[in-house]
Amino acid sequence: MADSANHMEIGISTFLETTPDPVTGEVISQAERLRHAVEEIVLADQVGLDVYGIGEHHRPDYAGSSPAVVLAAAAAMTKNIRLTSAVTVLSSDDPVRVYQSFSTLDGISNGRAEIMAGRGSFIESFPLFGYSLDDYDELFEEKLELLLAIRASEKVTWRGGHRPAIRNLGVYPRSVQDPLPVWIASGGNPQSAVRAGMLGLPIAFAIIGGVPQSFAPLVALYKEAAARAGHDPAKLQIATHSHGFVGDTSEQAADLFFPPTQAQMNVIGRERGWGQPYSRSTFDAARSLRGALYVGDPEYVAEKIVLLRKNLGVTRFFLHVNVGTMPHKDVLRSIELLGTRVAPIVRKELARSSE
Repeated sequence: MADSANHMEIGISTFLETTPDPVTGEVISQAERLRHAVEEIVLADQVGLDVYGIGEHHRPDYAGSSPAVVLAAAAAMTKNIRLTSAVTVLSSDDPVRVYQSFSTLDGISNGRAEIMAGRGSFIESFPLFGYSLDDYDELFEEKLELLLAIRASEKVTWRGGHRPAIRNLGVYPRSVQDPLPVWIASGGNPQSAVRAGMLGLPIAFAIIGGVPQSFAPLVALYKEAAARAGHDPAKLQIATHSHGFVGDTSEQAADLFFPPTQAQMNVIGRERGWGQPYSRSTFDAARSLRGALYVGDPEYVAEKIVLLRKNLGVTRFFLHVNVGTMPHKDVLRSIELLGTRVAPIVRKELARSSE
């Protein structure tokens, strides 16, 4: 875990995209994408990255409906990399099963599992598992309470409004880590920042647009809430998750990453009524030094991560690659460059600045 002034964890997040390739039109099978993910995790571990996260979704263009299973497939083939959901849609899941799945992963990986819990910006899981969106906020608060009770005690007694009560029952297996790390994931909701701070839980902000520095007030809100609740703000962990791609040159990175990003962002934009299609000019503006896209050669991406650290004090950075479908070899190359070129530059700069 990131626990010193000169250390910052760097890793990968993915939703296991299975969208049509914007160049060839080919659609990779979900089974093949799952196998590719295991290869990515193994490579990320080999090149020294700190963490790999898989987001839970329940739709045809993403294969990651069960992150813990995919992570467990790679756990026995890796040594150091931490393995997390990014995110678990806790509102529509059973906290008992969530804990059991990730404590099982924790055992297989010998203490490298984490849960990143969120309310879900995609809502397909709610009707699928029989939950009403009218209960969106209440479901998350209640289920987070139960999850934290389970990780705190082998025997649990609990009562809520959306799940049958538990009366002094044990939940197994227990995690190797005590407690099993639980992060709160947020897209920028102030209420989420306050909740995480009050509970003393680490927080992960999804920053996929605008200017990352604009999240500084949310970081301050998070730390203020933690301090009021008696937690030490200096010990809090803060992560960000942003789209990006590392190439051998910045021009190559942009040209490879733009087509799949445009295709997928336009799909999501149509679903959410964003209006204007995603354009190359929008993309290029976002990959500027202070923008939210981390696209470029290793030196440039490292510079942007160091700036992010300076502005927000983050202890962990997730590069989300890929956004839409890309050739597997290109994704592997980006992971390799992130681990062998970007991360060493960031670590060296942080060590220098802390002297």
